[in-house]
Amino acid sequence: MTQTAPLSLDIVQRRRKWFVGLVLIALIGLTAAVRSVTVFNGEWHEGVEALGLALIVVAIVGRAWCSLYIGGRKKAEIVDRGPYSISRNPLYVFSFIGAFGVGAQTGSLVIGAIFAVATVLVFLRTVGREEAWLAEHFGAPYAAYKARTPRFWPNPALWRDAETLTVRPIFFLRTLRDGLALLAAIPVMEGIEHLQAVGLIGWPISLF
Repeated sequence: MTQTAPLSLDIVQRRRKWFVGLVLIALIGLTAAVRSVTVFNGEWHEGVEALGLALIVVAIVGRAWCSLYIGGRKKAEIVDRGPYSISRNPLYVFSFIGAFGVGAQTGSLVIGAIFAVATVLVFLRTVGREEAWLAEHFGAPYAAYKARTPRFWPNPALWRDAETLTVRPIFFLRTLRDGLALLAAIPVMEGIEHLQAVGLIGWPISLF
């Protein structure tokens, strides 16, 4: 039986962006259709939203930081310094954090968790294909990196850094742009909440 060759890394990453975008749009649509009635309102609701905003900021800064190390290098070498020394996919980890922050703009921790879990599930498929490509192209060095470095959850004890970095601004700015798009969740969710409050959309259910 002939083994199918791994997809091009560019194709995998383009598909990942499309899938993540579609999943987030679908989840936002579901959020609009189902009005969350939290057990705690007022300060609790505002507190969850503030937490979500803080996590979105962490995600934007973290993704930009990771791009300084990986931007333009993923297909050329094994990047194993900085955030990539403690996690093989730190940029994606920050994306999970950002997805939680987007969902938390509803004022519900449950919806925040749903957004994060859905994003993790999409990325798992992407990461599997990326790993197949990297294994084919880098062989033993990638296998060694994979063996010592967690797939997602960072292990700070493994931290190693580079003395200098060659930064390619186009990749940094592109990653920053993609991260800043997460801030659009704030006016979108506020608009949905307003429409739900006046009874124009949404079936009420109780979510913590």
